[in-house]
Amino acid sequence: MATRLIIEGTVQGVGFRQALKAEANALGLAGWVCNRRDGTVEACLRGAQDDVEALVAWSRHGPPGARVTGVTRFDADDTEIGGSGFHIAGTR
Repeated sequence: MATRLIIEGTVQGVGFRQALKAEANALGLAGWVCNRRDGTVEACLRGAQDDVEALVAWSRHGPPGARVTGVTRFDADDTEIGGSGFHIAGTR
């Protein structure tokens, strides 16, 4: 299952990307996370459905210090995700 997320709120400058990467790695997901110029965080991930759903649920609150006001979810294509592992990508 592949999913793209756009996470809104106070999500930059609070360690959101690093915490999301740690959660994704713990769940064995592949993909990436990045800051966007509009102040949101974007993540694209692939893995078992239960693990993807767990990360989506986590993203609705994020790490301490984050204030998530919305999570928009889209279907993603495997080509958007790339290889294995989970990494922090550059700003989009």
